[in-house]
Amino acid sequence: MPLTAHHSDRLQRIEQARDLVFQGQSEAHASGVSPWIAQSWQRCLSMGLQPGQAVGFDAISAQHMGRVQEASRPLVLAAQPVLAELARAIADIRYFAILTNAQGIVVDVHGPVDRQDRRAEVIARVGVDLSEKSVGTTAISAALTELQPVWLHRGEHFFQDTGVYSCAGAPVFGPDGLCAGMLDLTGIETTERPALKHLVRRSARSIENSWLLSTDHALVLRLNWPGNQPGDDSDGLITLDHNGQIVGANPTARQMLSMSSGIEGQTLHASEVFASPWENLFDAASRQASAQELPLWSGLRLQTQALRPGTRPEAAHSAKTTERVPVAKPLKDVQTDMIREAVQQARGNVAEAARKLGISRATVYRKLGLPKS
Repeated sequence: MPLTAHHSDRLQRIEQARDLVFQGQSEAHASGVSPWIAQSWQRCLSMGLQPGQAVGFDAISAQHMGRVQEASRPLVLAAQPVLAELARAIADIRYFAILTNAQGIVVDVHGPVDRQDRRAEVIARVGVDLSEKSVGTTAISAALTELQPVWLHRGEHFFQDTGVYSCAGAPVFGPDGLCAGMLDLTGIETTERPALKHLVRRSARSIENSWLLSTDHALVLRLNWPGNQPGDDSDGLITLDHNGQIVGANPTARQMLSMSSGIEGQTLHASEVFASPWENLFDAASRQASAQELPLWSGLRLQTQALRPGTRPEAAHSAKTTERVPVAKPLKDVQTDMIREAVQQARGNVAEAARKLGISRATVYRKLGLPKS
């Protein structure tokens, strides 16, 4: 396919940016590429890498790969149906899909890989190390570093050996909110298709949701903002156990609820997020109720659909009206009620009530306005 004037101009701007950075100019002056690309080039140079050196595309040891495969099993299983559909979508444009772990090690490959072309064969292998320190700037290393969807074309890769590739990449986050790997779409000496950045992000989102829903849980909450009914891959998703504890969430839900990534040993309860009785969520799932408009402690409101594991969202869409849950009391009033009930159950014994609640006696006296004895 002949190069268009626009394409030729783009390749020329990339080459000018490479010259600036590789000659020691600040990446801020490399206007032909995105700043994060120039920053990656700088990191490669600081590691002692040179653009003209040969790239080995080395695979990790069999022993190391065994550990990687075991750790990546949930990611790979969740990704397989998504990658199978994706491979069909990109079959006619000479791109293929690569899935890596968070360190850039390839754990799965799908799509039309031309095994007779060494340039495809060297990267489309389970176990090959495609991290920045190994193969320089790529969509793989960029997505894992920037934690956002990226597009790289030809000379935007660091090494001359990798300048034949055009790649779209997106990080994949696990149910705990941590980056578990990335999804890459690669073509070789093919037409630039920056729209693939959108496709790869949608596919990564589907993998995240599939993985989350495959984990043990008692309830799924599909979240969206008022006016947007829950029911597709754009939803926020959180999973709860039988006690209302949040056991997992996709990145969309974490953004909606201002949840941080998982920290070992720390969990969040639904009552700390939703300003309404969490037990009502299980009741709504049992009734297969439509989306409910629920208040958050932040003061915002969300459309929330509660589903039992394995229930399809459409099953709860038969109701035509949206249930509106009464606005809960302010958090401080809820806390006061809990303390008052604990004191009543302890028959007025403040020390015993404080011990059961895990708070000090002074807090009980202050919250209830009791005189200290």
